[in-house]
Amino acid sequence: METVDLYKYEKELYSNNIEYIGGVDEVGRGPLVGPVVAACVVLPKDFKLEGLNDSKKLTEKKRDIFYEYIKQNALACEIGSVSPAEIDEINIYEASKKAMKIAISKVREKISLQHVLIDAMPIEMDIPTTSIIKGDAKSISIAAASVIAKVTRDKMMYDLDQKYPDYGFASHKGYPTKKHIEALNKYGIIEGYRKSYGPVKEILNKGDKYESK
Repeated sequence: METVDLYKYEKELYSNNIEYIGGVDEVGRGPLVGPVVAACVVLPKDFKLEGLNDSKKLTEKKRDIFYEYIKQNALACEIGSVSPAEIDEINIYEASKKAMKIAISKVREKISLQHVLIDAMPIEMDIPTTSIIKGDAKSISIAAASVIAKVTRDKMMYDLDQKYPDYGFASHKGYPTKKHIEALNKYGIIEGYRKSYGPVKEILNKGDKYESK
């Protein structure tokens, strides 16, 4: 298997005297509940973290360890999120872009970003950007952002699980698994569900399973 140089994009930019590079990724497009969350991370030039890759390929324990290391060593690390209600209003694609822009703007309040590397999604900005397909497996900065975004959103789901243990949010993180759909049909829709998403719309159309708890 070919080894991917996770530092390739960053090294090219550093060689052109671009020092402050933001890596951006989002998580939470598919879940039926909760916000979409994006992270923007600026790493120091000498940053190294063995094993860092796309957050989906890491164990939860490893993600948690990497999350703390990245937070402690990054030059800047910020989160942007867009609520379920706004996702319903503007659609998940636009909401994902908005979450990314929020995270980027928070970083720019602290550091003079010169270039942004973004996972897959093109975003128009007043600074140069590069959109990289599967960027979380090709760029160390995007990989770091994927971990920060994933762990942040998972923590939100654990909090929701504490409040509503019947739904199983701690295990499925809001994604439409069989058990999640079964719980949704049994217990109904609570606040925080995305009403524009198919399985939720089906229950809403029945008209008898909505609670604003």
